[in-house]
Amino acid sequence: MILNKTTTYAIRVLIFMATDEREKFSAQYLYENLKISNRYLRRLMTDLTKHGFIASNRGRNGGFLFARELDNLFLSEIIHKMEGPDLFQSCILGMKDCKLSPVCAMHEPWLEIRTKMMTTFSATSLQQIRNSNKK
Repeated sequence: MILNKTTTYAIRVLIFMATDEREKFSAQYLYENLKISNRYLRRLMTDLTKHGFIASNRGRNGGFLFARELDNLFLSEIIHKMEGPDLFQSCILGMKDCKLSPVCAMHEPWLEIRTKMMTTFSATSLQQIRNSNKK
């Protein structure tokens, strides 16, 4: 399973912002540091705001900051909001009708990996990532 580009960028942006959770980040500053297309980044920031991960302040001293505490923002929620609810329910081989039944050749290995990934994403907050990056 590979996360789509939007989800990957969303996680990168939020982890970058978590380096200083109290600071306001301008779209320009994020663009310069993360090298995400300016147009794409602005659309992404709108989506992250709509999903309630960040808040936006307009004006001269405006920017983006977290709308919630980092220890309450889990990777699973970010992935779910950006990818949709069916990400982990689809067939790893891309079979359209699989939906994990009838069992395909990769069903059992994928089920084990999928369970581990879901558990890890559900247990990992931005605060934990921030703390591990400070070491």
